[in-house]
Amino acid sequence: MLVGLLAGLVAFGFASIAGEPQVDAAIALEEAAAQGEAVAPHSHGEDEAAATHSHEEPAEVSRSTQKGIGLAVATGLYGVAMGGLFAIACAVAYGRIGVPGMRATAATVALVGFIAVALVPFLKYPANPPAVGNPDTIDRRTGLYVVMVLVSVLAALIAAQVGRVLAGRSAGRGGGWNAWLASAGAFTVLVTVAAVLLPVVNEVPVSFPAELLWRFRLSSLGTQALVWVVLGLGFGPLAERVLNPSPARRTTALPVSASPASSGTAG
Repeated sequence: MLVGLLAGLVAFGFASIAGEPQVDAAIALEEAAAQGEAVAPHSHGEDEAAATHSHEEPAEVSRSTQKGIGLAVATGLYGVAMGGLFAIACAVAYGRIGVPGMRATAATVALVGFIAVALVPFLKYPANPPAVGNPDTIDRRTGLYVVMVLVSVLAALIAAQVGRVLAGRSAGRGGGWNAWLASAGAFTVLVTVAAVLLPVVNEVPVSFPAELLWRFRLSSLGTQALVWVVLGLGFGPLAERVLNPSPARRTTALPVSASPASSGTAG
């Protein structure tokens, strides 16, 4: 969880530099469009005043708070939560996925986790900045995204089991590589079928700048990628120190009654 917190802080730094400027630009476009609607000609002056007042209502949380402490808390909590889940996944995968040591296990789990939890759902339902999407469909869009995440994770678990079974059957015959290729193929087929069957969501206005849209989406994906990179590279070495302590640490950890000197004296 400490590694997860570090990952969240790194993600916060990246999102502040690469993502928040895109959010500010999208908000500026949204406000400009709202002002354009407010100053449009109306048949009654009262209607114009009411429209202008409705667009000038203050936000419950200021923008500076959102991209400052709010973003830091959100990425930090996300990192801690993902760190805890990542540790459980590494504990389950350790010694069962055909890679030696916890460092390789953590790196493999991080790679698979990024693909299943972040990349595949992103390809089907990429993130959208403000001014993109109908507010009335946000619950539906969020639900579809969660469904895609669950399907992708389930497909990864099924594919991993397929790889284990095939690797066990072909042990000693050099079939491990083929087993993992079959595992990757099974995952690809499952998520592709799910992506085709799930509804398409495309609510991007024609007038929205394509460059701004993709900069935001890439920064969003990059933020998630950094979380998984830090987890994969940071968790393995720390976990290995616990699993394989140095001889000095093992000697220090021995109780006095178990040391050679005490055993000789007792004899």
